[in-house]
Amino acid sequence: MIMPIIYSINMNKTVKKKKVASKSSQKRKKASFSDAIRAFLLVGILVALSAGISLAIIMIHSGFNNKIDDIQDIIFEDEIINNTTVEPDIEPDTKTTPTVSTTVGTNTATNTTTTSNTIAQIPVEHKGYLVFVIDDAGNNLRELEPFLNIPGPLTIAVLPGLPYSAEAAKRIRAAGKEVILHQPMEAIGAQDPGPGAIYTGMSAEEIRSILRRNIAEIGPVVGMNNHQGSKVTMDSDVMRIILEFCKDNGIYFLDSRTTADSAAPVVARQVGIKIAERNIFIDNEQNKEAMLRYISNGLTRAQRNGSAIFIGHTWSPDLAPLLTEQFALYKEQGYTILTVSDILKR
Repeated sequence: MIMPIIYSINMNKTVKKKKVASKSSQKRKKASFSDAIRAFLLVGILVALSAGISLAIIMIHSGFNNKIDDIQDIIFEDEIINNTTVEPDIEPDTKTTPTVSTTVGTNTATNTTTTSNTIAQIPVEHKGYLVFVIDDAGNNLRELEPFLNIPGPLTIAVLPGLPYSAEAAKRIRAAGKEVILHQPMEAIGAQDPGPGAIYTGMSAEEIRSILRRNIAEIGPVVGMNNHQGSKVTMDSDVMRIILEFCKDNGIYFLDSRTTADSAAPVVARQVGIKIAERNIFIDNEQNKEAMLRYISNGLTRAQRNGSAIFIGHTWSPDLAPLLTEQFALYKEQGYTILTVSDILKR
């Protein structure tokens, strides 16, 4: 009896050990399963985080590339626009609109298809007003003719009392240019100003009579400027008579500024008349390089002060071809070419 009891006890212990072992094994399995789940979740989180970071990097990179592409497009458009020739509002010429051609398909010697994208024209920046006055018309018609063919506004001053004075004025008007009287006036020194001149010793009535006669010869005119005249323009009394005559007859006065001591600006304010003043003599030296240099100085002045008035002469053989060549260029650069009467209205 004792042996069965001992065996039973041992069996119970064995069973208990097995149960304990079984529970321990189950706990280990549960712990192992939990560790696996945690590891899986951690890996998943790391993968998701890595994917998110990669996606963010891709989006940032893509956005940066897009911005670069946008900037390149803007630069390319600017290059096209900056190379577009644009005519200003005054006296527009008929020109072909600039285009950009893109080749489509195969480019062979016999088969090339192209399409043209028209680039819209934009106005160039306005840089200033330019006025060109040509003095000494009336001596002959041969020297005058090239100036009548210049494609743009021009003011031409005609001397009175010469063989071709009246005919020159007639041809200038027919060409659509502005005609003014190039009034001879006494200069400091012994120079002869020519027929129909005004001198400082003259009375007011003599001066008015000369002006009426000269205008009748070459008129109608919109204004006058002085031929020589350094002595007369320095005389306030004589200039008052001349400017009052201009005011009464509705014509302007352009001071050729043959002396820095001209009284014309002061007297004009007293009389209540607006006058114009020459800024640049183009042909003090009669070669193309020198004339371009003088004009360049005037362009700088126009940019700074808003306008520049140039005076040249019919007897400069290279001046008319130069102006014919340069007028279109000045317009393209943003300058507006006017007559003296136009500039005085501004």
